[in-house]
Amino acid sequence: MKTIALVPAYQAGRTVGRVVAALRDSWPESGQSVVVVDDGSTDDTAPQAEAAGALVVRHGCNRGKGAALVSGLRRASQLGAEIAVSVDADGQHLPGEAVRLARYAAPDEALVLGTRDLGRAGAPRAHRLSNGISNIFLSWFTGVRLLDTQCGLRRYPIAPTLALGVRDSGYAFEAEVLIRAARARWEIFQVPIDVVYSAESRAHSHFRVARDPARIVGRVLYTMMTRRGSR
Repeated sequence: MKTIALVPAYQAGRTVGRVVAALRDSWPESGQSVVVVDDGSTDDTAPQAEAAGALVVRHGCNRGKGAALVSGLRRASQLGAEIAVSVDADGQHLPGEAVRLARYAAPDEALVLGTRDLGRAGAPRAHRLSNGISNIFLSWFTGVRLLDTQCGLRRYPIAPTLALGVRDSGYAFEAEVLIRAARARWEIFQVPIDVVYSAESRAHSHFRVARDPARIVGRVLYTMMTRRGSR
């Protein structure tokens, strides 16, 4: 079962090369192992990723994290991969933890979520609060006790994920995947992971703790209403 690392990246020229190099050094499979989706960056994200050995998919303009993940999943499928582990481009996800998710003893068609201890990792208080609210809200709507709904380190079964028909193109993509996967009765595994919150990774995060959780909530409500209306 071929597995690749998928890195959605926007304005990540200062970090993405190190992320790609570390993943390539650690990845358990040979050949093309890292796909980076440059989501309309105006810096040197794409050249840095290519120089480090990634296959780069480029968006002509910034379309959002969800759109980048979909483009990456499609490209990975074309490469013959069946599983993708998404990794953030800012360096907070350790390559060894990405490999651990790739090798985790879960069925190939399951969704595997990395779960962080944000307090121990030293995440900003606003991020901890935002994540806590999202956890409560999404756990309620999915019927699954979700421990970390905003972590970008995940293992996706590629074809089933694309078949879910997720519509959101931004950060709410990850929340919508959870809702649709839970409703489709996927197995969802949650794996504790270590992360690094450096000053650099904080500076290069594009998640907005006030705006983006509100969009996530809106997408959840929209998804629930459209699903009920389609029955």
